[in-house]
Amino acid sequence: MDYSYTIIDSDAVSKLQLQSFLEEYGDFDCVGFSKTANEGLNNVLKFNPDIVFVHLNDQAAPLLQMVIELHQYMSQIPIFIGLAKTKNYAYEAIKNNFFDYWLQPYNEFDIRKSILKLRKTAPKEKAPETLCLKSYNDFHFLDTREILYLQADNNTTEFFMADGTVNNAYKTLKTFEKKLPKNFVRIHQSYIVNTDYISRINFGKNNCALKSVAKPLPFSKSYRENMDTLKQILSKKSVSNLN
Repeated sequence: MDYSYTIIDSDAVSKLQLQSFLEEYGDFDCVGFSKTANEGLNNVLKFNPDIVFVHLNDQAAPLLQMVIELHQYMSQIPIFIGLAKTKNYAYEAIKNNFFDYWLQPYNEFDIRKSILKLRKTAPKEKAPETLCLKSYNDFHFLDTREILYLQADNNTTEFFMADGTVNNAYKTLKTFEKKLPKNFVRIHQSYIVNTDYISRINFGKNNCALKSVAKPLPFSKSYRENMDTLKQILSKKSVSNLN
């Protein structure tokens, strides 16, 4: 599995440089950007990333306060890595249990050592390929690679499979959102899709088409950011032909 991360940085150039460095390692997935401490707090609570990169520039005080405030809302705090042009905030970062502190301009060797240390101390477990749907004494095992999409139906969830069958679970869609592998993305209040089956994204009609599914599935404005991220990921894996 990839490490999910978010960046809190008001400097657009710095943000892009960091993202470019992380892309080279192949197992880092950006889930959001923010410019201020308040936006950053909202993003961390919304996406629950594994790592938060914090640019401790002129907003150092509110950003460090945000890290402290997170303990009120989360039982498991993300890994924090500080970014700065000087060592001025290094002591405060260490005091707040930051995992590391990266000086700018970025040093490739220092970043590599930090990432290797991260992989060793906080390894990501591979997501299981089998999902168990339990109902009383009935245990139904689904191969996640065969799931096309999930659809909410009141307080139950329907699993639409590649072979045309539909399986039901007496739990809400949110229950499965964090249990599924990273290729499953929430696109709507009522839908989670297996991105391996997406064949088209239409931003004009706010829907996406899946292989073997006759009708396109809608995505809502509240999940538009997920679709933008998904478009970038799928585009990187494709040969582009811009008209």
